[in-house]
Amino acid sequence: MKRLGMPVSDDTILRHLKRQVARLRARTPVRVAGIDDRSWRKGRTYGTIIVDLERREVVDVLQDRTTAGTAEWLRQHPEVEIVSRDRCGLYAQGAREGAPQARQVADRFHLLQNLRETIETQLSRADRSTGRALLPESNDEDPATIAWGSGGRRDAAAHRHLTRQAHRRSRQAIFDQIHTLREAGTLIGDIARQTGFGPRSIRKWLQFSTPPERHAAAPKPCSPNYFLDYLSRRWEEGCVRGRELLYEIKLRGYTGSFSHLERLLAKWRRANDAQVVTLPPVPEPTTAPTTTIATVPRAVDPATGWTISPIVAASLCIKPRGLLTPRQAAKVDALKNASADFTAMRRLAMRFRGILRSKDIQKFGVWLDDAQQSGIYAMQRFARTVRRDLDAVTNALTEGWSNGQTEGHINRLKTLKRAMYGRAGAELLRARMLPLHSPIQHEK
Repeated sequence: MKRLGMPVSDDTILRHLKRQVARLRARTPVRVAGIDDRSWRKGRTYGTIIVDLERREVVDVLQDRTTAGTAEWLRQHPEVEIVSRDRCGLYAQGAREGAPQARQVADRFHLLQNLRETIETQLSRADRSTGRALLPESNDEDPATIAWGSGGRRDAAAHRHLTRQAHRRSRQAIFDQIHTLREAGTLIGDIARQTGFGPRSIRKWLQFSTPPERHAAAPKPCSPNYFLDYLSRRWEEGCVRGRELLYEIKLRGYTGSFSHLERLLAKWRRANDAQVVTLPPVPEPTTAPTTTIATVPRAVDPATGWTISPIVAASLCIKPRGLLTPRQAAKVDALKNASADFTAMRRLAMRFRGILRSKDIQKFGVWLDDAQQSGIYAMQRFARTVRRDLDAVTNALTEGWSNGQTEGHINRLKTLKRAMYGRAGAELLRARMLPLHSPIQHEK
């Protein structure tokens, strides 16, 4: 600009750029919108990016990730007919409130990702080697909660109990193996190669006679456990109203949320209900009819002799046989031989992938029924969550739109943000992301 004889400051240039982008935002019609979140600070604060999937262009960058913000933007664009999104409930509710006339389409990639995550939770029940010490069992894993809680709460409590018990058994097995090898004169380096653990972890385990328990971290003012003594005393005095207790501990420095406090009080209420009602002897959770409980033997990688982790097993479970390498195919065979649950889940996962490609809605309904009746906790849970978002998932089978473009623009936004050393706000990022269809004109 100085060489053109128009010396201006950088702030002036950015101000004119932002002003031009604001005019373009107001007159950009969108028929098919892709919505997804992006992070300002990963794990803490998030914003929203909206893409016109027909023109393959960013339409807007919102400051927050909220239902109200999404609904307000959609109300300003009543021409939107299709909303492509992931499985986030915030965007689903925002689309229902702001654009009730639009058809919502769930992203197919995120559907497979959700399936993989639920399979991983089921496989985490299997005995597997883990060097991480476990916390003692929590209050919501007691037999009364598992046997007499509501359906969803009972299944979740039973799953946590089974996962913890499986980890405890596997840790005990690997602990005994390490001590046996050491007593036989095996070097620590050889033990590390045989078990897959680091020498430092092995030396630490050799100092104990039993596997160590992990102690919970000291509570902070954002946790109700920080005020546990006071809450226990008030509960015994008869004060059981959550809002009243929240007000009292806030005066004492509590900075957490009401829902966090309610989770603690819910455990106490269930304990009181179990004491008031005279119940027959509580069966062990291993006899719960809604989930598969049998102890699953460990699956060992034939190439290394190490236990296959649930993360790797879940990824292989949803991968077709034709895409597997020889080593991956050997792992899949080992998992099938070790676990009947894995075999059943892989069969369901392959059917689900086929339905996504064939776009057969009738087969999809049959698949949901089969998953619900499979007796496998993870598949039952996945089927329940899909039914809550059934219209969007069904549209994913019939519509050709997906959030792939949106994910690509998020990567572009990350590049721009890092090029500016993370100092750009929402307004400047919006100005750099949105296309300029007309030249910027100087205004007096």
